[in-house]
Amino acid sequence: MSKKVLIVGGVAGGASAAARLRRLDEEAHIVMFERDEHISFANCGLPYYIGDSIKDRSKLIVQTPEAMYNRFNLDIRTKSEVTRIDPVSKTVRVNSIERGIYDESYDYLILAPGAKPIRPALPGIDSSKIYTLRNIADTDRIKKRVTETNSKSAIVIGGGFIGVEMAENLKEVGLDVTLVQADPQLLAPFDIEMSHVLAQELEQHGVNLLFSESAKAFKEIGEQIQVELAGGTTLDTDMVILAIGVTPDTSFLKDSGIELTSRGHIIVNEKLETNLDGVFAVGDAIQVVDFINGNKTAIPLAGPANKQGRIAADNVCGLGVTYKGSLGTSIIKVFGLTGAATGNNEKTLQRLGIPYKVAYVHPNSHASYYPGATPLTIKLLFDNTGTVLGAQAVGSGGVDKRIDDIATVIHFRGTVHDMTELELSYAPPYSSAKDPVNMAGYTAENILAGRTEVFVPQDLNTRDPQKTILVDVRSEIEHNNGHIPGSILIPVDELRSRLSELDSTKEIWVYCQVGLRGYTASRILQQKGYNVRNLTGGYKTYKMATYTPTNNTKPLTVPKSTVYRQESAVAVEQQENELRADSELDVCGLCCPGPLIQVKQQIDRLENGQVLHVTASDPGFYEDIIPWARMSGNQLINVGKTKSGMTEAFIRKGTPIVPVAAELTATRSEGTSMVVFSGDLDKAIASFIIANGAASSGKKVTMFFTFWGLNVIRKSEKVPVSKNFIGRMFGAMMPRGSQKLTISKMNMLGLGTKMIRGVMKGKNISSLEELIQTAIQQGVEVVACSMSMDVMGITEEEFIEGVKIGGVGYYLGKADQSGINLFI
Repeated sequence: MSKKVLIVGGVAGGASAAARLRRLDEEAHIVMFERDEHISFANCGLPYYIGDSIKDRSKLIVQTPEAMYNRFNLDIRTKSEVTRIDPVSKTVRVNSIERGIYDESYDYLILAPGAKPIRPALPGIDSSKIYTLRNIADTDRIKKRVTETNSKSAIVIGGGFIGVEMAENLKEVGLDVTLVQADPQLLAPFDIEMSHVLAQELEQHGVNLLFSESAKAFKEIGEQIQVELAGGTTLDTDMVILAIGVTPDTSFLKDSGIELTSRGHIIVNEKLETNLDGVFAVGDAIQVVDFINGNKTAIPLAGPANKQGRIAADNVCGLGVTYKGSLGTSIIKVFGLTGAATGNNEKTLQRLGIPYKVAYVHPNSHASYYPGATPLTIKLLFDNTGTVLGAQAVGSGGVDKRIDDIATVIHFRGTVHDMTELELSYAPPYSSAKDPVNMAGYTAENILAGRTEVFVPQDLNTRDPQKTILVDVRSEIEHNNGHIPGSILIPVDELRSRLSELDSTKEIWVYCQVGLRGYTASRILQQKGYNVRNLTGGYKTYKMATYTPTNNTKPLTVPKSTVYRQESAVAVEQQENELRADSELDVCGLCCPGPLIQVKQQIDRLENGQVLHVTASDPGFYEDIIPWARMSGNQLINVGKTKSGMTEAFIRKGTPIVPVAAELTATRSEGTSMVVFSGDLDKAIASFIIANGAASSGKKVTMFFTFWGLNVIRKSEKVPVSKNFIGRMFGAMMPRGSQKLTISKMNMLGLGTKMIRGVMKGKNISSLEELIQTAIQQGVEVVACSMSMDVMGITEEEFIEGVKIGGVGYYLGKADQSGINLFI
């Protein structure tokens, strides 16, 4: 007699269980209930459809009911919600849109209800402008809000995986994004210094971060929604994404007799059986065993859910398969970086009182001499026997396979010695002869063997300067560009000849950039009789640990044209921002101090006033080049990130060359002024690109709008003001605001205008409206000519906020203080 198996929920766990069951038992009657329309969809891909990385919505649908029926002969009932279970009669109560309310019997039952987003009972929480993301329907609502209502901004509440992915993807489609996180860090599976690298990447791409803040209340104000934060600040935005976590969707089980945890997770044994006969549970709704420490936990991830669905099906068929626990191996893309983690993090080990050791390494993703090499950071946690307890990695490339390698070692209860012995594939485009995983193992092995004693950045807080000496063993250029306070400089190559400068009665704490030279220094000193410790991971780890976000309560608007340097748009941006390079330098693959040394050598070869364009793969170069330029007396014109994660910087050597002809010019300040006479869209865009570029390089910029140019800074809505006949006539004929402007050539009855705006959006270049707001936020003075206002019949009330009124005298005064004057 065939068995009847009911499955509650599809997606990962339920759909996997159904397919496995059919492959094991052709005669079983398998019924799957799904509350929503779709039984199997790529829920991890939903943010990327919103962000336009996935263009085709149908790609999100993994399996349809029709396809599952044809392939596996399943009885699939969508839009059917299971509302209760009766274990005595072995039935479930179903509320179906098509069939109404009815009971269905079972021999075996597999529960895969998943988890639902937490929606706290805060004032205003029911606003239609607050969204959560769980399924296709949620995705469609958010996508519609972004694309059809001309949304400009979003606030994401919650810094977990969904929150960070949504912040990135909303920024990708052009919104101003603020992410509010209650904790002092993002992404709980990572330790704080590792998560800081990903937080910096968000900030460098224009996402505003607010740490240690939470939402207190929401209030709709016109077309926007106001978010009141616990700290007292209020933020206005077009939409809110609520991503503060998930809770098991198990309320329908409360009277069933199934054992639940205090948080509502289903309690199962190693065979994924509940306490009820014939009832199994899988996925985000169950409690599992932590593979590392053996404690009970909950890990809502798609990978474990799929495996659990398969195991539950095996056990329904009597195979006796066990689930050994979850490692929590996870990964996330954050613009040009990737972060991944497996096993326990440092916070968990500390909370449970488990002894551990830590090692950091910062190797390249593959051989540095092969193009495209990028640095990555690996943090390895292990115990006194060398058993690997956990690992985290962050970088632009190769992160996934390194964490997967280490996860495999952990699964087989491996040690750091096993990591050193792994024979991993090698060719210059893919790895190095010593793979980063091997390097992490070697470093940990040296610590275990006592070849080096290490300290971590937190230890600096309790260091006693009376008993220790902190020594920077890097080069002078690295030390001058930034060092740990209280340290003295003795480069490693000079160490043997300068031992007399060190007090042998004190413990010597050494550090370098990434830990390797520090290890060499520690070996020299240790064999010379000194008591010495090395900063694992070096100064790079110190910078990670001491990073603090900007924490602006005002959304940070950064022109996409200066943040995302897309290859197809670089030439245009350089021309319009006057970023013409006299020399090109590619330092990709080099780790600090390599990039800075190469920059200095190349700058030394240039003439005063010439511009160097640098491309670097080292994530730290973004921060390093700023103080280096200031320290070395050179001008950093612009620095930004490409979509592939590279850093681009434009540096002008020394002070720009002053024309010999005019002594007066030599005394002028380096301001920029421009007269915007034209009301053409393309010319208005060019003027604001130049203004933003000048302002971002520290120049004081004044834009003087006159005659037709006044239309650029008008409000788009009609303002009720009193005008004479001529004023009303001009107002009717002229475009009202930047949205109504047309291009100077090939307008083609407005088609050309739509095309240029579409091309700019497609290439992730800021719209004119965004450029205007950014210019005002950067302090660009936007002035309307009072004489032209009188002629054109335009009043002050018709201008956007931030516009000043001035006459020709005001402009001439600003022009006299400017080194650059433009007429557009």
